[in-house]
Amino acid sequence: MSGIAGIIRFDGAPIERGLVEKMTTAMSHRGPDGINHWIKGSVALGQCMLRTTPESLEETQPLTSEDQSLVLVMDGRVDNWEELRKELLGRGVVLRSRADAELMLRSYELWGEDCLSHIDGDFALVIWNARRQEVFCARDRVGNKPFNYYWDGKSLYFATELHAILALPGIKQVFNEGLLAEYLANEWYSRDETFWKGVMRLMGAHHMTVSASGIKIQKYWQPDLWATLPYKRDEEYVEHYRTLFADVVRRTSRSHLPIAFEVSGGLDSSALFAMAEHLRRRRQLPAPAISGYTLDYHDDVNANELEYSRAVGQHLGVHVKEIPPTQMQLSWYQNWAKKYREMPSSPNAVQAIGLRHAAQRDGARVIVAGVGGDEWVGMPWTGAYYAEELALRQWRNVLTCLKHDVNDLGFSQALWWLFRHGAVPVAPETLKRLLRKFRRVKKIKSWLSSDLQRVHDERRNRLRIHVPKHLARRGQRIQTLIYEDAYEASGREFEDRLSSSLQLELRRPFFNHAIIQFAFSTPERLRSRGHVTKWLHRQAMNGLLPDLVLNRPTKADFMIAFRRYLDGLRKELADEVVPRRAAWLNADQARVIIEHYQDDGYAGRAEWWLWALLGCDALPNDN
Repeated sequence: MSGIAGIIRFDGAPIERGLVEKMTTAMSHRGPDGINHWIKGSVALGQCMLRTTPESLEETQPLTSEDQSLVLVMDGRVDNWEELRKELLGRGVVLRSRADAELMLRSYELWGEDCLSHIDGDFALVIWNARRQEVFCARDRVGNKPFNYYWDGKSLYFATELHAILALPGIKQVFNEGLLAEYLANEWYSRDETFWKGVMRLMGAHHMTVSASGIKIQKYWQPDLWATLPYKRDEEYVEHYRTLFADVVRRTSRSHLPIAFEVSGGLDSSALFAMAEHLRRRRQLPAPAISGYTLDYHDDVNANELEYSRAVGQHLGVHVKEIPPTQMQLSWYQNWAKKYREMPSSPNAVQAIGLRHAAQRDGARVIVAGVGGDEWVGMPWTGAYYAEELALRQWRNVLTCLKHDVNDLGFSQALWWLFRHGAVPVAPETLKRLLRKFRRVKKIKSWLSSDLQRVHDERRNRLRIHVPKHLARRGQRIQTLIYEDAYEASGREFEDRLSSSLQLELRRPFFNHAIIQFAFSTPERLRSRGHVTKWLHRQAMNGLLPDLVLNRPTKADFMIAFRRYLDGLRKELADEVVPRRAAWLNADQARVIIEHYQDDGYAGRAEWWLWALLGCDALPNDN
């Protein structure tokens, strides 16, 4: 975790004194190991340094080539640094240090824009090319590192954090009602907008070239829909995944200080911790030590996972520290929105602040989280394997799945799944339309005002994800929706900034492009079997995790983190916020949702709507 910022003027005008320094000062929490700048004429670059790897101890940014024709600033790390270093040296490249930034700069020097195909890791980077008078910007394949920018036709302003751009004179803060509509509706479509018109986000897996002639943005990676693995037996897939998982955990655990793991007791975070401990004992983990932390929700039956996290610690012979969940005052969230000019994180994320403070006090600068397991080693939907195998006419696989489900579900339930989740999805469209008439889905009336609803409908039609018509497997449809999902993209950025405010680098191994590609390349029957989700993942973790966790069928419910606020805010929401935001909301429907947000049909959704209203209400400078 670091921070980058800069201003490049393409009209030749010099950078005013103190401007880039103002940007880096706004992100000073990202630079406990120093803040440095490179300023020359109409170019000013800054970097806030947090050293998290042994190689970063040799790193200085902004980093220039010998003749200063190239200047790089980067937030991130190169996970294939060993292979990349070997490849560069084999091509005669002279490396001045072991730093990841040096590898990145030399890769661009050697391959130009194609350097990104040679680099694995989490990063956001900018390279000023003085000879070509252009700037090259890029984000990693998944978008794990944030990147914001503003282009006025003559100058480029960029920063890791949004408010560093908005702090500059001349940057107007015009509220983006389109994104507001998405948040209040709890339906997200834009991956490149912010709450402030003109201030944009470079999307993951994209690079951007900026020159006097304008901006050119291009996507450089996406999962290969047609990649396959040469296996016939399930056991071969399991072994491949276990090897891949171990390699990803190893690469993302590189640190010169002890590395912290969130160990909720869930299958995914526990698997990461167990694999890291497995590698550490074999002296294969590139970190001096690891430690585990979990939230102590002993007073809530739905959120309490202590039984599982303790079982993990006992199985591994290590202590997992139990930390009380954090509950900030509502004013903390409101002040966050006003300071950082973005939606504050949700209570279920903020509850981990105390846990991460504990990790930092224990000397960690890196914390590893298990988010992404549901998306990439879980199942897209119940019984999806039937439709997939029927569409591919893999009758033997259909029979195998049916046999498993008969053992797990019983004969009648298994046959129903085969029909409902197999035959119906692959049936002709005319038959599916007929069946939809018999479905009864309770719809909740929109609480958006008519004007804001029109804005949202327009954005839905214009920005919704278009899944390719031709897929190798039916399951790839929902996988594409997950990979391109706007909420997932924003959520990773929120979490990054929350961790960075605590001077911790957040790493998410499940949101690694190799894990994602594996998911796109494997059949759905490996992800679920009857009621057993994450089947392949569980098989691969056999022996590393205790049976209690390995066979756990439940997940914790952290909606209590929302309700602890909302229960006491109903009157304020109804009497103050709703009238103040009359232009946003249908007041009558808003009050219905406030009154019944925990009732059947609303619970689990209304909490997010109400929290979005509280966050959005704090953003404009009109209250």
